[in-house]
Amino acid sequence: MYAFIWRKLPFGVVGKVTGSVLLLAATVALLWYVAFPWAEPLLPFDDVQVESGVPAETGGGGDPVTGETPAGDEHELPYDTDQNNSAPPSPSR
Repeated sequence: MYAFIWRKLPFGVVGKVTGSVLLLAATVALLWYVAFPWAEPLLPFDDVQVESGVPAETGGGGDPVTGETPAGDEHELPYDTDQNNSAPPSPSR
C-alpha cells in the first residue's frame, strides 16, 4: 500500500516526501479532530466510581482530617526498602 502511494505521488523525491508529510498530517488531523472526539464518549476513561462510605472531610473516625499522622498510625512496609538499592557511586578523583 505504501509503495503504491509513493509511486503515485508526483514531483520526484522532494514532492514525494512533501506529499507524504502532508498525507500524514492530514491523517493525524482527521483522527485528532474527528475520530477521537467522536469515540471519546464511548470509552470508559472518565467512568471512575470510588466509594468508601466515609465522608471526605473526616478521617473515618469522625475527627477532621488535618494532614498530620496520629501517633501509632505509622505503616510498616512488608518488605525491605534498602535491599535493592545500590550504594551511591563514590566520587572520582
